[in-house]
Amino acid sequence: MEGILGVGSRVKHPAFGEGVVIGIDVAAYSVCFITYGIKLVGKEYSAWTIIERIPPVEQNSFTQAEKALMKILRTWSDVTELVPLGDKWKNGVMILQPDDDSLKPKEIPIDTFFHKIVMVRDRLRVMEQRINSSKLDDEEKVNLQQYITRIYGSLTTFNVLFKHKEDNFVGEKSE
Repeated sequence: MEGILGVGSRVKHPAFGEGVVIGIDVAAYSVCFITYGIKLVGKEYSAWTIIERIPPVEQNSFTQAEKALMKILRTWSDVTELVPLGDKWKNGVMILQPDDDSLKPKEIPIDTFFHKIVMVRDRLRVMEQRINSSKLDDEEKVNLQQYITRIYGSLTTFNVLFKHKEDNFVGEKSE
């Protein structure tokens, strides 16, 4: 069982480059490569480098597979994810009211503001992945990760806008 890779394992193939195991068949792995897309690679293939081994699980539910695929897509792409706005905020307006009565308030559609918050989150995730794959030493990576975690913590105020809890910002967790 030691040689078998599980879904989510990261590999580097000499021809296809870096990829992630997204499925396991009887004789082959389905691997999603950054540049070449999804390829089948035989389980006996040994010329690749295993970057991160994830142990196989007996049975994957559809939800587990979906979560693994979402993680893979977030990790390897700059694509903005479609994140739904909470129903109670749809067609709403955010009003910025200055203290000075001589100044006019500014109205911003909530969905426009929400889209900008989601873009910030997506760009933070890309930055986080680029830090992880950079040639920085481990201490520098940890220091930068701590700043990103604090940024996520600062953005938790906006979690009220998200429809689904799993889309929320998460900062440092207290022990």
